[in-house]
Amino acid sequence: MLLKKGQLPILVVNAVALAAFTLLFLSRKNYEFLLYIGVIIFFLAVILGTNKKVEYPNSVLWGLTVWALLHMSGGGLYIGKIKLYEVMLVTLSDKYNIFRYDQFVHIVGFGVATLVMYFLLKPLLRPDLDRWIALSIVVAMAGLGVGALNEIVEFTATVLVPETGVGGYTNTSLDLVSDLVGAVLAIAIIRIRKL
Repeated sequence: MLLKKGQLPILVVNAVALAAFTLLFLSRKNYEFLLYIGVIIFFLAVILGTNKKVEYPNSVLWGLTVWALLHMSGGGLYIGKIKLYEVMLVTLSDKYNIFRYDQFVHIVGFGVATLVMYFLLKPLLRPDLDRWIALSIVVAMAGLGVGALNEIVEFTATVLVPETGVGGYTNTSLDLVSDLVGAVLAIAIIRIRKL
């Protein structure tokens, strides 16, 4: 069986959400987010395929699920006429659009991605490893690598679907800074909870 104890509800929530958002994006001809649905399905398949070998905590799998829901909601839901991804949560800068829903999703998402990278690396580590600074840097860089891959996917979306509205260099930079915040928070969680 591909699933472990407590994972069926996670899979069901993902399947229902992916089906619902796929229908929503198809009805709106939102090809950008249909591409992202494909990316989410790809990573869901990777997790299912490696689930027997990797000890993914259910809390981390729920974190990935929340990230997917936040992401799909950001591209598919509106508050009035404003796409959720464009909503300003708290104005921290007049020059830059900080702190938007988009940046919140990056913090959550790449925090969770950093936790996934840690659990992928953990079986390869010696139990007596006492070099937490070096390990923290490696794990954070692995999480940021996932963030960089995401920016490549966003760039691909802008090439394939020019009207995406993803943003330019400033948006990419703010995304990467948000990814770093998420990675640092994940490292803090790993250390505090002694995972």
